[in-house]
Amino acid sequence: MRRLIAVAAAVVAGTASLTACASDPAPTDVKVAWAPKGRAAVLVTWQDTARPNRITIEGVLSESPSYVKYIPAGDPNRWEIPTSAFPPDGNYKIAVATGTSQGGVTSKLTRSAVFDTDGPVRPSAATVAPQGRGVMIKWSVPVAPQDFTPNDPLDVRGKKTQRYVPMIGRPGAMLKAIGPATTANRQLIKSIKPPYVFELRTQNEWSTRIGGQVLGLTSTINAAVPARAQFSVPIRVRGRVILHQVGCELETPCTSKRATPSGVPVVVLTQVTPGARWTPAARGATTAGGYYDIPVPTGGSRPYKITVPVNTKGAMFTGTSTSKPAYTKSVVRVASAGFVGGETAKKRGTSVTVFATVKPAMNTTVMLQAWNRQTRRWVNSKALPMRKGQASLAFTAAQPGDFVYRFVIPGAMMFGRPIDGTTTAQLQLHVR
Repeated sequence: MRRLIAVAAAVVAGTASLTACASDPAPTDVKVAWAPKGRAAVLVTWQDTARPNRITIEGVLSESPSYVKYIPAGDPNRWEIPTSAFPPDGNYKIAVATGTSQGGVTSKLTRSAVFDTDGPVRPSAATVAPQGRGVMIKWSVPVAPQDFTPNDPLDVRGKKTQRYVPMIGRPGAMLKAIGPATTANRQLIKSIKPPYVFELRTQNEWSTRIGGQVLGLTSTINAAVPARAQFSVPIRVRGRVILHQVGCELETPCTSKRATPSGVPVVVLTQVTPGARWTPAARGATTAGGYYDIPVPTGGSRPYKITVPVNTKGAMFTGTSTSKPAYTKSVVRVASAGFVGGETAKKRGTSVTVFATVKPAMNTTVMLQAWNRQTRRWVNSKALPMRKGQASLAFTAAQPGDFVYRFVIPGAMMFGRPIDGTTTAQLQLHVR
């Protein structure tokens, strides 16, 4: 019981003591301004009568940071608070009172005007375009959000109040600056090859933000090209494109990641004649998963290779890659074959005309063959001239029965490469 009474008496005495100390004169005319030599600190000044002072930061609708500074009596009434002591994107006041670390606060608080610590506006809508051996990167910055403390003592005047530090990251390395800070909205990098990530470290007097990202990607491509194709019948070239991009965090080395987006351009190249330059034969783009399936018109026998061209799309720059060449052998295509009039049943003694039309429209000699039922073999009937891809033979159906014919078309040379020959389907004729 005695102990409780003693504690209560001590509390009452302490309260009386604080009330008496708080009657000391309060500082006056508390002001904030930027410290000299840049905007790295906030300069606080005030007026008092050579008493010790305590300085704190108070949040206005923001949490107050744990910052306290005691100024001994007799020291100048000024103090610089580093900007790092202020949380970003808040509203604050500086409070000054008479007091010491041992005796506590002994006067009322006097506060400065309210000011904000709004950070820079993050760049957006970055674009990249090839320029010489390098790239030109441009970016835009959205309109700054509303200032809820207009004309506060620490507002920085002028349109270009933030600066941009261009940074490059590569796999296994940290993001690093590649040039001085600038107020421009573009950056020319004279020589750079993917993979890389470009980012802007945007700074103002209060904080730093990262934005304006551009990805420099490398690509790999595989392809499946048919080994044979009928002349002038499109082939399907299929495969997959994989992009390799860089991902970076501020405090760790950058890493490489795989991506398989749709919309990546793909070009099929061919050599029309041996030793000629590679020229486009068809174009397409990847679908979901990085896959592509491109119809390619065919001519003579020739090699094909598939490439991802250097291309830009918004904030992405994709480097080129090419598959290994694959050779497609062309085969003569039978456009039509049969009997004139389309009739496959004839009377004995009537005239019959058998024909064949092929692509390419070549001049050669073809062989008409008939099926021998006794020997079960094809037997040459007659060699026929083919002109501009057409050959025909008229004959009389001399005896009744069922007969089977076909044309054998030889191979040819086209653009310095061979085209394989072919045979028509079986042409059946019934004579009654």
